[in-house]
Amino acid sequence: MEKSILIKSVAVVALGIATAAFIFTNETTWSYVRSTRAYWYVTDNVGVRALRRLDPELAHNLTIKAVKNRLAPIASNEQLSNLQTTVWDINFTNPIGLAAGFDKQALAMDGLLKLGFGFIEVGGVTPEPQIGNPKPRMFRLPEDKAVINRFGLNSDGQTTVAGRLATFQAQPHVGIVGVNIAKNTTSDDIIGDYKQGVRNLGGHVDFIVLNVSCPNVSWTSALSNNDDEMVKMVCAVKEERDTHLAGNKLPPMLMKLAPNMSDDTKKHMAHVAMQCGVDGLVVSNTTSDRADTLQSKYSAETGGLSGAPVKEAALQTLRDMYRLTNGKIPIIGVGGIESGADAYERIRAGASLIEIYTALVYKGPGLVPKIKRELSALLQKDGFNSVADAVGVDVDLKS
Repeated sequence: MEKSILIKSVAVVALGIATAAFIFTNETTWSYVRSTRAYWYVTDNVGVRALRRLDPELAHNLTIKAVKNRLAPIASNEQLSNLQTTVWDINFTNPIGLAAGFDKQALAMDGLLKLGFGFIEVGGVTPEPQIGNPKPRMFRLPEDKAVINRFGLNSDGQTTVAGRLATFQAQPHVGIVGVNIAKNTTSDDIIGDYKQGVRNLGGHVDFIVLNVSCPNVSWTSALSNNDDEMVKMVCAVKEERDTHLAGNKLPPMLMKLAPNMSDDTKKHMAHVAMQCGVDGLVVSNTTSDRADTLQSKYSAETGGLSGAPVKEAALQTLRDMYRLTNGKIPIIGVGGIESGADAYERIRAGASLIEIYTALVYKGPGLVPKIKRELSALLQKDGFNSVADAVGVDVDLKS
């Protein structure tokens, strides 16, 4: 009798394993499972909570591996028509993107786009590989809905990342991919490093972002404080794009700015952008500033602060840059966005597109479709037929 029960138990276990193996290895079946509400629920309410019990950098690396290996959920194919938008003659299925810093090494692009993002920004990528700053270098501030990181632009280098981008672009996919480029920390040739980034990566992406405001490396501060060098660098890199990629569709070139610039610096950055003819701005990066209202025990850690505490500064900087550029340069709004209402506020303040990152740490991938639904409803409620119709409506360009 006991032998019979044992045989039946082994058979049931074997059948379960075989069934699971079939589901996972059959792409159609596994994709369907990943698109179900139950799978999204488990990911957001079990997976994310489990990851938050781990060291932040370890949790981040495991997340990238999970997304890369087809374990992340898949968004439905439903398209909200009023979220479709065109910027730089590029058609975006929706304006919600993933900020740079999440997939630094371009390892999980397909899985990330399948979460429902309209676009993702990989990197920052340096010319040569570099390991970045010593660990620990990432800290959660749950009481403040924030994160501090001081990775220091850890990168696999342009050659490796370019190979991954080329392979990805050769495959069918839905969504736009941009790259954030930077210089090596030990390099003395800022212009040369950025030019190299354009040459090596520009032909494999839909847009390029110049990282000129990372708070975790000292050279960006020196660059931002030198008017002549900033103009010289940005114009030279744009010229490199125009000449090296001539004959192809030129990827738009954007500058990524800090959230806590002085009024004079904002004016200067607007001048640089218009004088050099950059195609867009990313507003904003993380900040090294710390408000007295921060509650977390990690609030004094050095590095770039992101999430809810930078929300107001990033929003104000967006408004100012939209006004200073007379609404003529498309802007990607970033910093503290965690709802459709936040995204809508950035759009009304001048953002043509939106990026999120830190809120995903606390709310999980289900935040992406949630923001899209909420944003679509808000646009409809106010009578806007598209995202483009609402861009900058709260900013008086005459003031």
